[in-house]
Amino acid sequence: MKNSNRFCDGINRRSFLRVGAAGAFGASWSLSQLHQSAAAAAAATDRSLIIIFLQGGLSTIDTFDMKPNAPAEIRGEFDPISTNVPGTQVCHLLPKVSQEMDKFSLLRSMTVGSSDHSKADHHLLTGYRVSAAFKGGNRPNNEHPCMGSVISRKLGPRGSIPAYVTLPDMHKSAGAAYLGPGAAPLTIQADPNDPNFSVRDIVPSLDLDASRLENRAGLLNQVDRYQTAAEVQANRTLRSVDAFRERAFSLMTSPAAKRAFNIHAESDATRDMYGRNTLGQSCLMARRLVEAGVRCVFANHVDWDTHLKNFHSLKVDLLPPLDMAMSALYRDMHERGLLESTIVMVTGEFGRTPRINNEAGRDHWGPAFTVMIGGGGIHGGRIIGSTDEHAAKPADRPLTPEDLAATIHHQLGINGHDEFLTPEGRPIKIVNEGRIISELL
Repeated sequence: MKNSNRFCDGINRRSFLRVGAAGAFGASWSLSQLHQSAAAAAAATDRSLIIIFLQGGLSTIDTFDMKPNAPAEIRGEFDPISTNVPGTQVCHLLPKVSQEMDKFSLLRSMTVGSSDHSKADHHLLTGYRVSAAFKGGNRPNNEHPCMGSVISRKLGPRGSIPAYVTLPDMHKSAGAAYLGPGAAPLTIQADPNDPNFSVRDIVPSLDLDASRLENRAGLLNQVDRYQTAAEVQANRTLRSVDAFRERAFSLMTSPAAKRAFNIHAESDATRDMYGRNTLGQSCLMARRLVEAGVRCVFANHVDWDTHLKNFHSLKVDLLPPLDMAMSALYRDMHERGLLESTIVMVTGEFGRTPRINNEAGRDHWGPAFTVMIGGGGIHGGRIIGSTDEHAAKPADRPLTPEDLAATIHHQLGINGHDEFLTPEGRPIKIVNEGRIISELL
């Protein structure tokens, strides 16, 4: 039976805390080594996470795990090309991404427990399978908190910048669940590609004076009926209201927030490099936000549910923007020195069926797909796991959302064995028995 209280290096966390560093590692550990270990832990908690979520499910058999020797009804219409990592190939419609392969790795043996959108969304983004009582399609869709909300609760914001942001809208499985509104994301609810883009209701016009906002705050305080609530009932809900008001005004008066959300400050060349479309500008905004101090950015992109005309959709509408956006994001983050401290993950909730359907499409497929991940101490240029000859199931090293969550939280300095309490007082672990993907580290 596995010991669920051990680090990936085999050291028991509670034993370390109980007997002390010198006792755990032996007298040969010097004070300088202990300082280095503490510095490494501190560096982990200073990392950030960007999730690029391709809602509907990217066809990874046509992109990152191609099967050129399979029968025509399996392999599809696209051809593989070499990347800048010898021996690794991706789709020929991803030429720019192929030249950044050294900055990210591919988890080719990912598997989720369902081929249903809502259930797979939840599993992938929280690291927990849904319960028997789960009702798909709800908004929000969370029985458990999304990784972004866990990060927000455990690490908190850096100054006036929010800890967790979603854009251009709120994905239904990206919420806080039982962690409550304090761990919920700030949702931009606007397309960064819009020429008139601004973060309405949170960050006002860039030329609006902070003193006017403070006057507005004073006016609201005068008419705020919540301040008179002294009853016993006025506990949790009202504290949340006050916290949200305080956070909102902190954001609205923050020069750092104004700068972070002002995508118009970017040069035309940089905006063109990412692509003048929703996905490209969302990735650029994600870079700006982590650069400003946001701990987790969730960029949601739709229309990857290619039941019909899979190859036409990928070739014309989906892969060209993905190629520009992801190559630009990894390269830009690397050149700015941000990739070292930021995990960038690209995934859908599942893959697509190995067999092409009668509508030249591919259907939902949870048993096997690929996740693209790099940065934040994760090695680039590696292929972890593989699938069978038809990309139908893992051939070796099957990986789960639990493993993904364990790895990400570990890299951000969060102990996956820590527990949260539900409103009913039930303890729930942050990570549901996932194992750290050690080959990435």
